[in-house]
Amino acid sequence: MIRFPVLLLAAFTCIRLQAQRIAPIVIETQNASLVLTVSGNQRVQQAYLGKKINQPIIDKLGGGREAYLTAGMENQFEPAIRMVHNDGNPSLELRYVSHSSQTNGNVITTDVVMRDPVYPVDVTLHYTAYKAEDVFSCQAIIKHQEKKPVMLTQYASSMLHFNADEYWLTQFHGDWAREVNMVDEKLTHGIKSLDSKLGARTNFYQTQFFFLSLNKPSDENNGELIAGTLNWTGNFQFTFEVDQRNALRVRSGINPYASEYYLAPNEIFTTPEMVFTWSSNGKGQASRNLHRWARNYAVLDGKGERMVLLNNWEATHTSFDEKRLTELFDEGKKLGVDLFLLDDGWFGNTFPRNDDKTGLGDWQPDKTKLPSGIGYLVNEAEKRGIHFGIWLEPEMVNPKSDLYKAHPDWILKLPNREENYGRNQLVLDLTNPKVQDFIYNLVNDLLTQNPKLAYIKWDCNRSMTNAYAPYLKEKQSHLYIEYTRSLYKILERIRAKYPKLPIMLCAGGGGRTDYGAMKYFTEFWPSDNTDALERIFIQWGYSYFFPANTISAHVTSMGKNQSLKFRTDVAMMGRLGYDIRTNNFTKEDIEFTNNAIKTYKQISPVIQQGDQYRLVSPYEEDRAVVMYAEEKKEKAILFQYFTTPRRKNIFTNVKLQGLDGGKNYRIREINLYPGTKSNNPENDKTYSGEYLMSIGLNIAPRGLAMTSNVFEIIAQ
Repeated sequence: MIRFPVLLLAAFTCIRLQAQRIAPIVIETQNASLVLTVSGNQRVQQAYLGKKINQPIIDKLGGGREAYLTAGMENQFEPAIRMVHNDGNPSLELRYVSHSSQTNGNVITTDVVMRDPVYPVDVTLHYTAYKAEDVFSCQAIIKHQEKKPVMLTQYASSMLHFNADEYWLTQFHGDWAREVNMVDEKLTHGIKSLDSKLGARTNFYQTQFFFLSLNKPSDENNGELIAGTLNWTGNFQFTFEVDQRNALRVRSGINPYASEYYLAPNEIFTTPEMVFTWSSNGKGQASRNLHRWARNYAVLDGKGERMVLLNNWEATHTSFDEKRLTELFDEGKKLGVDLFLLDDGWFGNTFPRNDDKTGLGDWQPDKTKLPSGIGYLVNEAEKRGIHFGIWLEPEMVNPKSDLYKAHPDWILKLPNREENYGRNQLVLDLTNPKVQDFIYNLVNDLLTQNPKLAYIKWDCNRSMTNAYAPYLKEKQSHLYIEYTRSLYKILERIRAKYPKLPIMLCAGGGGRTDYGAMKYFTEFWPSDNTDALERIFIQWGYSYFFPANTISAHVTSMGKNQSLKFRTDVAMMGRLGYDIRTNNFTKEDIEFTNNAIKTYKQISPVIQQGDQYRLVSPYEEDRAVVMYAEEKKEKAILFQYFTTPRRKNIFTNVKLQGLDGGKNYRIREINLYPGTKSNNPENDKTYSGEYLMSIGLNIAPRGLAMTSNVFEIIAQ
C-alpha cells in the first residue's frame, strides 16, 4: 500500500473538494436551523442561523462568514483560535475535510473536521442539536501532530455570526448578596466583553449567560433573540464584536486570560460546550427551551423530586452541640420537612471551627460539640423520620488548620509573596492528584461511615488571588483550566460511586451557577441574600436560564416588615427550604408552615417540572407575577408578589399563558395563613382558558407592599 504524507494527502483532498461543491451542512431542531457551507477556498462558513428553513431555501444560501475564525492569516478581527507552532509561526488556516452526523432519538450530533494545509493541525467543530427542546450546543476539539507542543492563546468554544440593524444585549451582573441584576444595552461598534478572571467562585461579579436580541429589544413574549450560556465552572469570556459593516460576531469560551495552553503532540484539547437557543417569541420561549433541555439532559436527576430541608445556620451559626441539634430535628419534624442540613461549624479539634478563621481542611467532627460523631446525628434524625445532610467546603483551607501545617505544598499561593486571604482562607491546589484524592476520600469516608447520610451542601467561599500551583511547576498558565478540569475529575469519581446523592452547589451564594457543574449537582444556592423582597429579583433573574427545581430558596428571618406568608410564597418559586429560628414561631406560624409544606409538595410537580411564564416583571411594575403550567395544561400555579406599590398604583388585568383555550379552569387561592380567608375577587371562579389568556384576571385591585397570593388553576 502506498502511504502519502499527511500534508500531501491534505493537498490532494483540497484539490478533490474544489472540483465539487459540498452540500450545505444543516444542523436543525424542531423550529430552528443552523446552516454551514463550504466556500471555494474550503473554509467552513456560517450561512444561516434562525427560524427553521426548508431545503429549497437552504440550497440557495450563499456566502456567510467563517465559522471558526483563525489568527495570523487575513482575518483582522478577534479570532476563535490562535496557535503558535513549533517554528514560531503564529498563523493557522482551517480547511474543510469532512463532516458526519449521528442521530440518537431526540439528539443529533454533527462533527465538522477542518485541517491546516501546511501544519498537521486538526480542529473539529462538534455540534449537538436537541430537537424537541430547540437547543444547540457547540464545542471545538483541537489536536496536532507537530514534534513539540504548540501554544494556544485563543480557543473559543463557538463563534456565531449575525446580521441585523441593531443588537441588544441583556447581561446579568452583581456582587455578593446582589446577584443577577438584569441590564439591557444596545451594542455599538467595537467589542463588548463579559468575562471572569476569578478562577474558583467564578460568577462572583458576572454571570455566564446572556440574551442577544436582533433589531430591537426583546421582551418576554416578543422579539427575535438567542439565549446563550457556557458549560464551564471556571474563567469564561463572551465577546460581542460589531464591525465596520454592522455585522456581529459572538465568541464564547474559556477566558484565555493568563492561560496560554501548551498542547502536546496528539493531546486533545476539548473546549466546554456553548449552549444556545433561538427564539422568535421573546425571552420567555427561549427560557422554556432551556428549562426543558436542562431537566432532560443537563441537571443531575433533573426529573426527580427535591426534598424540603431545614438548615441550622440562622438558628445557631457555629455555636451548637448535640442537644441543640436534636432539638432542631424535633422542630423540623413538627414543621414537616424531609431533611435537616447541618451547616458550617461541625469540624476541627486542634483548631475548632467556632468562626470562619479556623479549621477548614480538618474534616473530623469537633469532639467537644459532637462527642458522639456524625453517625449519632444521622440516626437521631432518622428516628424522627427526617434525613440528615451536611455542609462541606472541600476545596479550601484555613491557615489555622492541621492540613495547612501538614501540606503547605497543597495550597495555591505564590512562593515569594505574602499570602492573600479571602474569608480567612486559601484555595487548595486541585491540580495535584494527591489533593484530588484527599477531597474524594473526605466525601467517600463520610458516606461510607454514614450510609444514611442523605445530602451534601458543597460550598466554595473565595475566588483565586495570588494564585500559584506548586504541582504545575513551570506550567502555571495551565492553572485556571486545570483547576476546573480537576474539580470535574473529583466530582466524576464521587458520582461514579454515589450517582443519586442530592448535592447543593454553593459558592458564597451564587458564585457558581453553570451547567458545566450542574450535571454533578441537583440544585444550587443562588444568593446568601434571603430577604424575600430582594429574592424576587434574584430568583427572577436566575429563572431565565435555570428551571425552578435547581434554584434553592429558603424561608429566613432576613428582611424587614415581611410576613411569614410573604417569605414562604417567595421561596415556593424554587426548591423550598427553611433556615429560620422556628423555636420563636407562634402556634399559628407552626400550623401555617406545616400546611405550606404539604401544599408545596402537592403543587411542586407543576412548579419544578412545568413551563414557566413571567407575566408581570418586577423591573416594570411594583409587583411580580409568575406562572407555572403543566405540559398537559390541566393544572397551573400562579404567584403574585407586591413589592413597593404606591398609593395611586392601578394594576391592570394579568393575562395568563400556557393554558388550553378550549378548557374551563377554576381559580382558587391557596396557602392562606390560619384564620384568614381569600378576599381576592377572582377566588373560586371559573373561566375558559381563552378568556384567561385574552382578557385575564383582576387579581390585584388593592395590593399592599410585601404581600402575596398563590393561586391554583385547575381544569374542570
